[in-house]
Amino acid sequence: MRIDILTLFPQMCDAVMSESIIGRARKAGNVEINCIDIRDYTLDKHRRVDDKPYGGGMGMIMAAQPVYDCFESLCKEIGKKPHLIYLTPQGKILTQKRVIELAQLDHLALLCGHYEGIDERVIEQLKPEEISVGDYVLTGGELPALIVADSVCRMLPGVLSSSECYEQESHFASLLEYPQYTHPSEWKGRAVPDVLLSGHHANVEKWRREKALERTYTRRPDMLENAELSKEDLNFLSNMKKQ
Repeated sequence: MRIDILTLFPQMCDAVMSESIIGRARKAGNVEINCIDIRDYTLDKHRRVDDKPYGGGMGMIMAAQPVYDCFESLCKEIGKKPHLIYLTPQGKILTQKRVIELAQLDHLALLCGHYEGIDERVIEQLKPEEISVGDYVLTGGELPALIVADSVCRMLPGVLSSSECYEQESHFASLLEYPQYTHPSEWKGRAVPDVLLSGHHANVEKWRREKALERTYTRRPDMLENAELSKEDLNFLSNMKKQ
């Protein structure tokens, strides 16, 4: 997969995407990530990409021209239009389901707004998918773009050591993840549950499943509506409700 991040802060994005698991995946060729500077496409001799909003108001608005020309240049380079995502608090909330779907594509372009947003006319012209990472506002789209890129990249073949690394994680199957423990077996008087020390794999898996169901029921019961639940799962939840 190729991911292009269209931003006013390419060095910031590249620094994050060069670290840890994603950084190693880039070096190994499992994913190509490019951070493109929108300022390189402005026609303003001072490299300005923003101006005051018509109608008055606080802040500045990113102009349509450099954003449009930046994306058009990318399209000409690759000979087609990649799937464009505009990171905005007005978009649909990102979900693990959508992450899995995006990971099936071969090319994503992530557009980062800044200041008070982007001239609406270029949004109307390009018709991007609009995604939000939560019901709050940040100073720009860079952090949300990095979240999208990171969440998509870890779904790609070869990025993680095995699909099991994410198949039992929170949200993957509409359940929160079970509690995790490591050495030592006792810390500050708190012991690791005996079942995890037993070596009995079936009992361990049963415990983990029940803990995932319990956590989801108590913390995010809304997620259970989309979870695939067995008869045993339903019986467990029913007993929980009676307690």
